[in-house]
Amino acid sequence: MTSLRIGFPVFVHNCHQPCRPGPCVRLLTVLAFAALGGCGTLPTIVPDMAAQRARPVRLESARGPLSAQQSKAILERLKNGGEETSIFDRHLALEQGIADSPLLVGNKVALLRDGPSTYKAMFAAIRSATDYVLMETYIIEDDDVGRQFSDALIERRARGVEVVLLYDSVGSFSTPKEFFKRLTDASIKVQEFNPVNPLSAKNGWQVNQRDHRKLLVVDGRLAFVGGINISSVYSSGSNPGRRGAEGNTPWRDTHLQLEGPVVAEYRKLFAEAWDKQKGDALSLRGASAPAANAGREVVRAIGSSPDDPYSLIYATLISAINSSESSTYLTNAYFVPDPQLLSALISAAQRGVDVKIVLPGKTDSSLVLAAGRSYYEELLRGGVKIYERRDALLHAKTAVIDGVWSTIGSTNLDWRSFLHNHEINAVVLSPDFGAQMQAMFDADISASDPISLQKWQQRPLSSRVSEMTARLWSRWL
Repeated sequence: MTSLRIGFPVFVHNCHQPCRPGPCVRLLTVLAFAALGGCGTLPTIVPDMAAQRARPVRLESARGPLSAQQSKAILERLKNGGEETSIFDRHLALEQGIADSPLLVGNKVALLRDGPSTYKAMFAAIRSATDYVLMETYIIEDDDVGRQFSDALIERRARGVEVVLLYDSVGSFSTPKEFFKRLTDASIKVQEFNPVNPLSAKNGWQVNQRDHRKLLVVDGRLAFVGGINISSVYSSGSNPGRRGAEGNTPWRDTHLQLEGPVVAEYRKLFAEAWDKQKGDALSLRGASAPAANAGREVVRAIGSSPDDPYSLIYATLISAINSSESSTYLTNAYFVPDPQLLSALISAAQRGVDVKIVLPGKTDSSLVLAAGRSYYEELLRGGVKIYERRDALLHAKTAVIDGVWSTIGSTNLDWRSFLHNHEINAVVLSPDFGAQMQAMFDADISASDPISLQKWQQRPLSSRVSEMTARLWSRWL
């Protein structure tokens, strides 16, 4: 299937923050005149794609590929206490078969469940940097949180650390140029991703491609990926008893801190994105040194780009759902599924898999919320269980499948993320980490309202009309 996108409607929900009327109006005006389009294709994923490959699973460490015997020994240690492990083996084979980045052992992962805990860990990492700090973000705002980050980056640069910032032009459209000038005046390398202003573009004018990634890499030791932008909307965490910036609803999001060999893969992904934007040359002192093993998790770094033949994140997610045996639990902020994702979820439920999705009850884009709700009845009839989060604005993008396959990242379950955004995720293969993801998912379920088919069918006609109208724009949202 092919998606054609035209101009400004694609940017409505990607602000991911309350829009300020002035900048948003100016942005829509620019994009309306641009009237740009773009094409992309989603791949057809065959169930059991990985199972068609007969070779054994091969893992890599910081020093390169492991032998078959080493890989087998490590996998045996990773298995969960002698219990049935065929599901774990199946998802390992799946990951080997679907993406081209290595399955890396020796990693340590820490689940960060809200803005305050994520920012605390990120600030600590930045302040410990001795060689380089690489930051890639969709939104960086000129607010209290944004200024704390700029201060921390400037302080590290003053101590001789190489500091590099890649930010998205649309996501950070309302951030004044003076904010970035303060950074460049401090000798920080700053690059605007696909500028809205064509006169500023160094790599051709591709305003329909956006950098939606949230990535921080420090010294090749630590990496952070997830859904959290640099903004004070996250300052209250997801506690419903507190309010975020300017009294707004608190935001519920998730991030991940990684240590170990996989960090080098995230450094490579950053460098590729930076080079495509024709940024200044990076030295990255110490970048070639192999990372030490930090833990026992198997992790794959996946970056997707519209320049790729198809979205690797989309392919691996659909494959994991198609291969699920017991459970598929998704939490996502912007849910506008394509036919294949819709079919994969319903097919899983109909073969007895427990399929649950936690989606927003409140949102910063009523159009996307309505479009997503237009699919509820079909999903509910197919046996998929749907929940809407209360008392917080859900912005997380996570999944845990069969308790062993987990992903956290920037990717929404919509056409824009899969076709036109640069996205980044981590896939973690681990029963122990899967248990943490399951506990987080259960907490979200307890803070959400279940949507029953009977109740949904009783919603007013006005809601149905809004949903179907929004659905007409599904591929453009």
